Parts: sequence; structure tokens; C-alpha cells
Amino acid sequence: MSENLSGQVILVTGAGRGIGGATARLLASRGAAVGVFDIAADLANETAEAIKAAGGKALAIVADASDRKAVFEAAASLAATFGPLTGIVNDAIFIRYGPVEDVTEDVLDRMFAVGIKGAFWGVQALLAHRGDKPVSVVNLASPVADLGTANTSSYTSVKGAIVALTRQLAVELGPKGVRVNAVAPGAVPTPGARAIVDEAGYAKRRAQTPLGRLGEEDEIAKAIAFLLGPDASFITGEVLHADGGITVKSM
Repeated sequence: MSENLSGQVILVTGAGRGIGGATARLLASRGAAVGVFDIAADLANETAEAIKAAGGKALAIVADASDRKAVFEAAASLAATFGPLTGIVNDAIFIRYGPVEDVTEDVLDRMFAVGIKGAFWGVQALLAHRGDKPVSVVNLASPVADLGTANTSSYTSVKGAIVALTRQLAVELGPKGVRVNAVAPGAVPTPGARAIVDEAGYAKRRAQTPLGRLGEEDEIAKAIAFLLGPDASFITGEVLHADGGITVKSM
């Protein structure tokens, strides 16, 4: 039986499409009111409208996750519309792959700003706009934080930081009634991922995965929803690998 998330108010960054979009739709289908946060107005509005058309509660929020003021304003708008926040999913990311010698300052700055600083701002905004109930953070990690993978130095730096931050914040915020966990998806051919990974790359990822297939957006969304829900009430500091076993096989 799917968990009931009725009464939850959850901000999802990067929710216009891909894993973030699938997560926003799933959370809403289980009763949560969702802030559909994305830098692309058309994508944010499309996902929010789809949720509302299905009978769910959603607020489209167009903003940049690297902008602290914008993230706080997004949380304030969501709280004003549906009530105090009970959770955040830090999904927004900017990705570029390439050899370490080719990494440029502007790309690295942007990746760190969205992927690391954005997670900080999301947690701060949740704390600023929570009520008196326990709340939950779910960050998006990656198997690259555990494995050496060629041409992913900047992305690995971001996700390694997210894994460390997840565990640190679980200790710091646990006494305040905040659970902090992460989901590490395996290879999932989202629209954003397909822009930087070709078919040969996905064939390699499929061969490296013990289950012998790629993941689906909805499968990752279900892992995120579990960590936000009541069945995970005693879980914190965990990095849940929804990766088809790629981490186990590669190690």
C-alpha cells in the first residue's frame, strides 16, 4: 500500500521534469501539497498543471536554486499557500562532464552553486518555514560519490559533498526533529541526462548494472517518497542507493 502523505507540504527543486518532476507528481498523488520549483517557467507550470488536473495540490515556482533569496521566497510562497513546510527534496542540478584538465571556472562555479549551495539554501528555507511538526530533507546523491568514474570530477565533487552534508546534517538537525537522508539514483535516462550521455554511454551503464537495465524516473521517486513518509520515521543519515546494484558490482 502506498504511504499517505496527506498534510505534508513539500518543496521539490528541479521539479519541472525528470526525477524531480516524477517526484512532485508522486508526492501529490499521495496527498502532499507540492511546490514545483524549476528555473524553466514552462516546465514548472506544465508539471504543476498536470498535478492539479489529476486532483492534486501544487504551486508552480520559477526560480534558480542557487539564489538564496529566491529559495527563501519560494518556501515562503508555498507556506503561505498550503501551510508550514514539512519537507524538501533538493533535486536541482547543473551537470557537465569532461576530463579534469578541461574543467572551466564558470562551469565549476555553476555546478557548485546549484548542486551544493542550492542544497544549503533549501535546508535553511525549510527550517525558516517549518511548523511544529517533524520535518524531512531528501538530497539527491549519486553512485559517483562511492566509485571512481572517468570524466566526472566536477559532478563527483558535488555529489561527494552532498553525501557528507547529508550525514553531517542528520547529526546536527536530528535533535531539532529534522530527518536528513539522500537517494543515490543509478542510470536513469531523464531528458537532462540524455543531453550529456549518448546511447553508447547508456549501453555501458546497462551492462554495469546487475539488474541488467536502466532505472525509471518513477522508481527513484518512490524511494524519495519512502524517505519522506511515516514508514521512514526512524531513518536519518541514510544514503539509499536506488541504482540497480551498480555500486555493489563496481566495488
